[in-house]
Amino acid sequence: MKASVTTGLGQGFVLEEIDLADPIGHEVRIEVKASGLCHSDLSVATFIGGAFPVVLGHEVAGVVTAVGPQVTQVKVGDHVVGSLIQYCGACVNCLAGRSYICLHPSATERATGSRLSWNGEPVAQGMGLAGFAQEALIHENQLAVVPDEMPWAPAALIGCGVLTGAGAVLNSANVRQGDTVVVIGAGGVGLNAISGARLAGAGTIIATDIEDAKLDRAKAFGATHVINSRTIDPVEAVRDLTGTGADHVFDFVGVRPVTAQGGQMLGKGGGLYLIGVGAMDAGIEVSALVALSNSQKVQGVYMGSSELKRDIPFYASMYLQGRMNLDDLITKEIGLADINAGYDSLKDSSTARVVITDLS
Repeated sequence: MKASVTTGLGQGFVLEEIDLADPIGHEVRIEVKASGLCHSDLSVATFIGGAFPVVLGHEVAGVVTAVGPQVTQVKVGDHVVGSLIQYCGACVNCLAGRSYICLHPSATERATGSRLSWNGEPVAQGMGLAGFAQEALIHENQLAVVPDEMPWAPAALIGCGVLTGAGAVLNSANVRQGDTVVVIGAGGVGLNAISGARLAGAGTIIATDIEDAKLDRAKAFGATHVINSRTIDPVEAVRDLTGTGADHVFDFVGVRPVTAQGGQMLGKGGGLYLIGVGAMDAGIEVSALVALSNSQKVQGVYMGSSELKRDIPFYASMYLQGRMNLDDLITKEIGLADINAGYDSLKDSSTARVVITDLS
């Protein structure tokens, strides 16, 4: 099969013919129909590193073509969406409904041998998915079934960007009807947080960014107010709009000065949620006295505190009912051979997301 292989840091994505193993145990083989370009994969390929060569791509959707003998949750012909959340299903956290922080995520890995090989040598499988390929072999715990009528391109985005953005609002913060929400960073994941805030019934949804194109898009997704933080003091603007500060602030940027502004936007009882990591020293200094006297909290959020088997079908349902905007996330659809150019196009603020839909 054809797959886009990354051979080392800074080597880009190169289309090659590789071999895919047959499914064993709980593995599921899928024909990939769409695969989203996420910055996390680009980061692995350019500066984070890991095992090479590797097939990346963790926003993947497709149809099941074969299953291992122990698979019970999906069947041949099912339409599925993958997620990078890997969980065992048996540890304390999984049993408590917190599979996103499973204690034994390696349980989804093949015990012996390699799922992928190239010229007889093993190829790493990025995040257990390897969606930059015509086919993928994925543990059933990393897959959720969606309705057949769900279009492939928006379906692929649910497994990461939608889970992370909307999940931060609905699961991590438990935003309630009438609450005030601030979304810092109106990129693809931030837009999903805005969608989640709308679903939750938030009364005021404020988006901040330094790009007017992104802020215009945020309004189309449901932001009630937008702030260009390049030209306006965002803390002062939020306090002017809310009167007492925000109930929830979601930081999708992750650089110290911006995160500090997020903390200053909080009202009494408010929460600051850290999702983006835009710099290696990302973080915030917290005054215990201020946090105590105002009953405020700072919380790190991984994958929107999502239960993928529950949340992916939910977001697909919301989309099919016309209650969640996923179509406008997709600016461009490309072929499997065009990943390098696709990532280049994401440098343009007018581009929200790019999705591979031509797997020929």
